[in-house]
Amino acid sequence: MPMHLLLFAVICSVLVSVLLKIAPRRQIDVFQAITWNYATAALLAWLTLHPALDTLRATTTPWLALLLLAVALPSIFLVMARSVAVAGIVRTDIAQRLSLVLSLAAAFTVFGEPVNGWKLTGLALGLLAIVCIVRRPRHQDAADPAPRTTGLPWLVGIWIGFALIDLLLKHIAQAGTPSLTSLTLCFALAFLLMVGVQRVRATRGARLNIRSILAGVLLGALNFGNIFCYVRAHQLLPQSPAIVFASMNLGVVVLGALVGKLGFAERLGLRGWLGLALAAPAIAAIAWGMRLA
Repeated sequence: MPMHLLLFAVICSVLVSVLLKIAPRRQIDVFQAITWNYATAALLAWLTLHPALDTLRATTTPWLALLLLAVALPSIFLVMARSVAVAGIVRTDIAQRLSLVLSLAAAFTVFGEPVNGWKLTGLALGLLAIVCIVRRPRHQDAADPAPRTTGLPWLVGIWIGFALIDLLLKHIAQAGTPSLTSLTLCFALAFLLMVGVQRVRATRGARLNIRSILAGVLLGALNFGNIFCYVRAHQLLPQSPAIVFASMNLGVVVLGALVGKLGFAERLGLRGWLGLALAAPAIAAIAWGMRLA
């Protein structure tokens, strides 16, 4: 059962990238889709997770971190939408999953997480993988619709952005606020923030359209499904967090590579394939280091 949940979480994660990839050609307004994504995710979280909102009344509630997280979530989604468009699904998903390298490095220095050889090995391999994937192949296949660009700023934004989200979640959890409660609150706050952005865009001619709203509902369902299944897998395998962690991250990297290559004819080039090859042992080494900690 836990493995089925992990498989579903992996599929949901990759489908989020696919939906963002096809959005422009389907005349989907990404801003609108991301807005309604958070409305959907917040509603599903409220109905299924039953968040303990009363815990937010505690004097130790880290409101600044919660507000920063509410801003970071939609911001990184917008960066991700641009990244899959110009850099492709494969490289975007690898950058997203290897953000754990940056958050791990920060955990050593900020949160005092124990260091061991396996974690350091994973850190080194992950950094090499990132260097490889941010370089786009020189010769691009005509079947690849992505523009001829490195996508470097967007890939780096993905790498740093997801690491920032992870660090904010750790800080919030250390303050005693339950993770599911903080996520539900931040989904709702992110929705309100994006509604404000939409009002500004409306003054410049942007109009709501049903296609983008429906895409946002689907995006929110996939986003929530990914989180829900991953959390449930951790709950069902409380003694094996490293296995859940590694399975999720490796699964997204592998499935993302298959979908990007077979579904969208994305080219990686020699450096890209080397980055993909390095990503797997990097994640595995970090997971093993977590198990030994």
